[in-house]
Amino acid sequence: MKALALLLAAASLALPLRAQTEYRFSPVNQANITTAASYWNPIVAYVSEKSGVKLTLKLGRTSADTTAYVLAQEVEFAFTNHLFSPEREQMGWKVFGRRNTPALHGQIVVPADSPITDLAQLDGKEVGFPGPEAFLAYKTTYAQLLSRKLNVRTVFGGNMDGAFAQLFSGKVAAVGANSQLVEGYAKREGKQFRVLWSSEPYHDLALMASPKVPAAHVQAVAKAFAGMASDPQGRDILAAGGKLIGLPADAHFIASDGHEYAAYRRFYQSAPAALR
Repeated sequence: MKALALLLAAASLALPLRAQTEYRFSPVNQANITTAASYWNPIVAYVSEKSGVKLTLKLGRTSADTTAYVLAQEVEFAFTNHLFSPEREQMGWKVFGRRNTPALHGQIVVPADSPITDLAQLDGKEVGFPGPEAFLAYKTTYAQLLSRKLNVRTVFGGNMDGAFAQLFSGKVAAVGANSQLVEGYAKREGKQFRVLWSSEPYHDLALMASPKVPAAHVQAVAKAFAGMASDPQGRDILAAGGKLIGLPADAHFIASDGHEYAAYRRFYQSAPAALR
């Protein structure tokens, strides 16, 4: 019996890694929920299959929902840039990957045919943002408006698509936005923008894991994300998803240890207290 037990134990070590539980993966929702789900569901299914670690998509309606899930410990993996403030870094979430897209900028934009050509013209007007947790689209842009002592009335659209809809319906005079999403929306919807202000460059959102997830499972998930670009099936999924949301044709996931997010940390060192 003892010999049989040893054989079974050895055999179990040779089996592919299989998680004993499901982990919830929550990406910041930057588009409408249907588009976001269509982008992420095939990626999550692929990563689950290739890693042997079962992930389920937990997609919020607004861009702030992912952070709420993290703070409530309702998810174990995330795709976010909402966790780099000093207080949230103490939670112990670690970066293990990112998307290799060109540098992103926070931007304040108006329709291309808008009579507004300067930030000063926004004083006293309504300006739209996806939500109070959006780092590029809200925190960097609103900090810029505050630094210029411009009195604007904030209107939150729930996500970037919602804010853009408010802009082109005339509900708001301008929006704080993420440059990647400005370009993607322009491609998808045939809209044209004028950029009034653009921030310093920042890297795209980070793939992050909770400290509760065993290191072996994080490593397996990280390897699956990073391996998508070298696998025909993975490339097809990335290409279809990128086309859907307007990403560059070669956008894919790469490994990261988090050092690329120093610009986020610098922002919080001098940001207004209300934006930390």
